[in-house]
Amino acid sequence: MRIRDFGTTGLKVSEVGFGCGRVGGLLIDGSDAERRLAIRTALEGGINWFDTAEAYGDGKSEEALGWLLEEAGADPFISTKITVDPGAADLAGQIEAHGAACLERLRRTRVTVLQLHNRIEPKSGARALSVEQVLGPGGVVEGLERMRTAGHAQFVGFSGLGDRAAILAVIESGRLNAMQVYYNMVNPSAAQAMPTGWTGQNLDGIMAAAERHRMGTLGIRVLDGGIIATDERQKPVSMMVKETDEANEARRVRSCLDALGQGLGSRPQIGLRFALSCPQLSVALVGIGAPAHVAEALAASAMGALPDAALARLEPLYAADFRPAA
Repeated sequence: MRIRDFGTTGLKVSEVGFGCGRVGGLLIDGSDAERRLAIRTALEGGINWFDTAEAYGDGKSEEALGWLLEEAGADPFISTKITVDPGAADLAGQIEAHGAACLERLRRTRVTVLQLHNRIEPKSGARALSVEQVLGPGGVVEGLERMRTAGHAQFVGFSGLGDRAAILAVIESGRLNAMQVYYNMVNPSAAQAMPTGWTGQNLDGIMAAAERHRMGTLGIRVLDGGIIATDERQKPVSMMVKETDEANEARRVRSCLDALGQGLGSRPQIGLRFALSCPQLSVALVGIGAPAHVAEALAASAMGALPDAALARLEPLYAADFRPAA
């Protein structure tokens, strides 16, 4: 397992992280035997980052991760995420209350990174927060800073989802240490400039801003919610970025896979290797649905990043917005 720096936090992290969320869903729905095997395989393979959230299975993911790691006698890096109610008062207090509940479920007094899970938009509404609610007095970041000062979080961060300008405003505040960033072969715009013909939510500048502020970055949806991994899905995939839908993503994934061709690994391995090709990503998170998924991710890491020649085959697709050549 290759090790990367997590920004300038001083943490040395595995380039692949164990995603404990609904995509995959092993820690929420799996049997104890499967969960034990997956955790053991990950730890023995050198994975030292586990990412969860209070929203994953209404706390089931955190609870399972807590007892599984305790049973294994392991102390890896753990990130968890908090969702606050934008319409309720005292956002900072919500962070503290939710954070305490997360720690209890995880059976820990401190997590490596405590993060905001809400989207950030120009105006608040539903699950979305405004920049002022995040950065202003009594806001989310104040609550995160209180948790860090109290020793309950080593570092603090947020999910870089929502409006691009709003996300950049939060990064540029310089008050956060980490960010979850959407990044995959269909939409790599957070880390590279996309050609004018490409369509989709453009997250241009997100990773560059995080790098300027020396933040650690956690790659999310590196397998596009499972669409890169397989054509078989038991339920619809929720889109984390705008200007797309599941059918459009599936079409674009197929174009990418056809362009890349054979000999680069399985579909999940190709998707993960694409993410590992991005040097600005500290950790690429993979949603785990079975112990075999851990072994496959470890094998992808051993293969390494996709070769430059393979990556170059995707560039014409982006320029043509994934339309086949005439």
